[in-house]
This record gives sequence, structure tokens and C-alpha cells, in this order.
Amino acid sequence: DTGDGEQLYECPMCSLTCTNIEILEEHVDLHLEEHSFVEGGNTRDLELAQRLQTEEDKRQRSEEERREREEFRKLQRQYGLDNSGGYKQQFLKNMEREVDRGRMQPFEYHKRKTDMMECLAFGIDDGKTKTSGVIEALCKYYQNENKDVRHVWLSAGVDHFHSSLGDRGWGCGYRNFQMLLSSLLQNSLYNDCLRDTTLIPSIPKIQSMIEDAWREGFDPHGASHFNNRLHGSKAWIGACEIYSLLTSLRIKCQILDFHKPTGPMGTHPRLFEWVLCYYSTDNEGGAKVVCTSKPPIYLQHQGHSRTVVGIEEKRNKTLCLLLFDPGCPSQEMQKLVKQTSDGTSLKLLRKFMGSLKEKQYQIVAVDGVLSLEEKAARCHASQVLTSEKIP
Repeated sequence: DTGDGEQLYECPMCSLTCTNIEILEEHVDLHLEEHSFVEGGNTRDLELAQRLQTEEDKRQRSEEERREREEFRKLQRQYGLDNSGGYKQQFLKNMEREVDRGRMQPFEYHKRKTDMMECLAFGIDDGKTKTSGVIEALCKYYQNENKDVRHVWLSAGVDHFHSSLGDRGWGCGYRNFQMLLSSLLQNSLYNDCLRDTTLIPSIPKIQSMIEDAWREGFDPHGASHFNNRLHGSKAWIGACEIYSLLTSLRIKCQILDFHKPTGPMGTHPRLFEWVLCYYSTDNEGGAKVVCTSKPPIYLQHQGHSRTVVGIEEKRNKTLCLLLFDPGCPSQEMQKLVKQTSDGTSLKLLRKFMGSLKEKQYQIVAVDGVLSLEEKAARCHASQVLTSEKIP
């Protein structure tokens, strides 16, 4: 009350005074509408932000899944598990490419296709990538070499096999197995184990032999990695598959894991020392050149494998491995068979300690024959633990 009889009305929300109750009501209604609009707007902003965040999370998950699928496909292609065919398909495809480029005549294509199909039917290697006589040539060379080699130990005779049109890029593990087997077939100790394998098997046949080993129960974890199937694929194999295959044939072997460098600059002196011990045990006579009865050694590292066929000890006590590489073609290996007195071709084989600097190496070394009971025990053991780590 203003005192002169006029009634004043105060807004409960902003203390504005009015002389008319209806005006005040309209004023308060405006307050309420404004409040409702602001509150509703905040709600809509929150809902929009939540929806945008949800859509962004969904987009990121989709992108992550796409990247994972692409990485998985890359790995499948890299390791030959992408169902793109195996040895036969690659062989034919590469020969067709050679014809298209004018580097192969059609009649040669048909002849080589016929030869390849015949060898695959019998499960034997065609021998076109084989070089024999290298170990014998090395033995003769070292007998006359009087410079810096103090001792050299060589494996029993080994044929070299290199990759062909059918397995280029993925066949090194199979080719190294062929090299190892070529030596075992010349050793009467293994006649009984290899009575069903008198000739070097083809790569598809080796794949089937590994699958047979898996069916016997060897290395179920490794088999699952390949979905229990190798035949008809370009799948890479490694030390575990070689171990399983040899053991299934009752060939006694061990797989060793040199899981970290043991020398300066990422080198592996323990690996070299182990190889020296392998060859020199029972062969420690004073002879400079020792042609041992030891089979070669399968040597694996990430992305590639080779075959150790011997080791040199220099006059300054340094060691040098002698390796057969499946990537080295026959034309180069033939130079070793026709070795001249200067030994320049030996650079194809020699690997000094500074040349082997991968983070990890595995070897498979053969050492005799297993009884049926020992084979069964190793099959069981392989289901638990496959390799021994070298500290």
C-alpha cells in the first residue's frame, strides 16, 4: 500500500512492483516461459552432445574394426593363409606371366606344366633347383687353403635346393627341410625311419606330411595357427613344424631357442658356440678339415630360414658359419662346385658373427633315431612345451 490508497504488487522473481495484478501475472508468466525455454534448451543441448559423442564412439569402433580386419588380411597374405592357392597355382601363374613377357615359349610352358603335374602326382621334387657336390668341393678347397682358416667342420653331404616359380617368397622352410633330408637319406642310420621317403618330396607332399604329424597329435597349438591345413596354401613354416615332422618320422632332434642376443651390438656368440660344439664333439682331432657324419642344422629367424652346413674357426679364434640359403639360385651354387683356389665364391656361404643380428634365432638339430616309445613321449611333450630357451 502506497499510503494514498493505491495497491502495489511485487514480482516474487525479480522484485519488480506493479500497480495492476493482471500486469504482474503477465510479467510472472514471462518469467516462467523464459525459465522453461532456457531449461529446455539446456536439455536439448545435452541430448545433442550425448548423441554426437555416441556417434563418434561408434565411428571410432568401426574404424578400429576396419583396421584390425585389414591388418589380419595383410598377415594372412604375408603368411600364405589367404586362400589364394598354393605351389601349383603359383607355378602356373608365374609361367603364364613369363610367356606373356616373351621370356618363355608356349611349348616350354606346356612341357614344364606336364613335368610339374607328374612330379606332384608322385609327390616328389622335380630336382630342377638342386645343386649337388658342394660339400665335397668345400672339403677339397679347405684341404688346400692355407691362409686364415685354422679348423673347419663340415656336415655330411648336403644337396642345395633353391626356391622355384612355385614357392618363391614363401618356400624357404620347405627347401631347408629338403636340404636336411638330402643328407639324412645318405646316412644308413636313418634308413628305417625313411623307408617310405626314398626320394626328396615335393613341397605339397611336405605340407601333407606335416598335416599327418599334426593328426598324430604333434604340436596342436601350432596346428591350430594354420587351421590344421597346409596343403594347397602358401603358408610359411618354421622350426616347430620341422621339429614335428622329423619327430613323426622317428628322427631324434631338438629345437633350441636363442631368444635374445648374448654379445655386443646385438650379436649371438652363444649360437656360434653351440654350433661349434655340435660339429666338434667326437670330431676334435688335429685335422684341419673334418668332414663329419653330422646332419646339417635348420636355422630360423623372423621372415627367413637357412641351413647350417659347417663352421670355420679362424686362426684368430673367430668363428664363421657356413650356410646354404634357399634364396641363392643354382647358377651361383654351381660356382662353389667349380671352386677356384682363391675361394671368392665362399662369400655366398660365410656368415660371421656381425652378419647374424636378428633379435631371435631358433635351430633344429638332428641327433639319432627314436624308438616308438620315445616318439610317443615326445608327441605328448610337444603338446606342452616345444622349445628349450638358451639363456
